[in-house]
Amino acid sequence: MYTLLKSEVGPFPERESPRGVDLRLEDGKARVRLYPVTVLYTVYFAILLMWAFGSGHAGLGLGFALLGLLVWPPLEYLVHRYILHGVFPRGGTLVGRCLHHLFDASHADHHARPWDGMYINGHLDTLFVAAVLLPLSFLAPHYTVPLFVAALFECFVVEEWTHHAIHFWNFKSPYFQYVRRRHLYHHSRQGVGLGYGITSGIWDVVSGTRIGPAERQMLSLRSRESAGMAEASSEDLPGHEA
Repeated sequence: MYTLLKSEVGPFPERESPRGVDLRLEDGKARVRLYPVTVLYTVYFAILLMWAFGSGHAGLGLGFALLGLLVWPPLEYLVHRYILHGVFPRGGTLVGRCLHHLFDASHADHHARPWDGMYINGHLDTLFVAAVLLPLSFLAPHYTVPLFVAALFECFVVEEWTHHAIHFWNFKSPYFQYVRRRHLYHHSRQGVGLGYGITSGIWDVVSGTRIGPAERQMLSLRSRESAGMAEASSEDLPGHEA
């Protein structure tokens, strides 16, 4: 359960860095929370894709799935910047109250406790969105809009596992090191308001929230030093300055 409201603590609350955090335990806790939506959205996407192939609409189905893949990066950026870091005060109107209830508690706990497995991923938070979008998508043929929407939710799964890996794992892949150092900088005091893209930095460039060149060079040097390690060093672990 979320405990912090952005309307009270701000969109980037002060980070807690207690000693003695068991990152293996927190890793396992976060993975357990992520498994349900991973299975649900992956199976749903696979069923729709097979249905499109089986009904002779493989080309259109793949096209709409690809469209979902292309739409995901700007959607990921906008949601992270304006919803997860957006402040939604208690409004006097019904809409204001709904927005406050739905979004004001989102993500603040994660920035305050970035090592805490309870706040690494969205868990079941997207189900209310899926409950609306998935049925509505079937107003169109099953090999078109439904596959587009399913692909968006599957991209969400990939993004959430990427985010999980950034905080708990450390792979040698250059691209992983790139997204990892960007996101950990986003969690630092210097990175407030920068680096909203998680799986891609393209929209940070477009929107003017890219990490500055001097900072990117510094982060690149640090990344090279840690890339050959099997596990992240204590300086790179979530909850420490990037």
